[in-house]
Amino acid sequence: MKVLVLTGSPHLQGTTSFLADEFCDGAKEAGHEIVRFDTARLDIHPCIACSHCLKNDGKCVYDDDMSQVYPHLLTAHIVVLVTPLYYFNMSAQLKRTIDRFFSVDSVLLKMSKKLYLIAAGGVKDNWAMDTLKVNFHSLCHYLHWQEGGMLLVLGSSSRKDVENSKYQKMARNLGSGL
Repeated sequence: MKVLVLTGSPHLQGTTSFLADEFCDGAKEAGHEIVRFDTARLDIHPCIACSHCLKNDGKCVYDDDMSQVYPHLLTAHIVVLVTPLYYFNMSAQLKRTIDRFFSVDSVLLKMSKKLYLIAAGGVKDNWAMDTLKVNFHSLCHYLHWQEGGMLLVLGSSSRKDVENSKYQKMARNLGSGL
């Protein structure tokens, strides 16, 4: 299966990047094709709700790096969102990418996909991921995609907190179990 991994951290050597690496390694070992975009490194403009895409066959008013993402988004069987917990939600870098899904909604809504979520944050309170979980469930409901699973890691402020931990194994197992 083709798996699209969208990460949202500006820290390429950070916690969620490490977890994404482990997930990808597990998925590759299981024979899946992985395409990964580190959205914080891409030039992606935020959606401005101008409706240009609705009037122009899904073509966004912006000609930016989303043009690299769209073909993989449309052909992937599985989409994985990977984000640090920023103020009790996903990073702005990942959110702007998801917002731009809108221009291809008419196609995405007809596709059967699975959505996964991997998130990590330094907060230790269980409620800290609630908004992120609601967002994930809402995306699945709206797009009619199947919820594949979530790996939510609390109390992980740095990469050292997840290296050689149960979360490293859980991320790899999530990928290998697709």
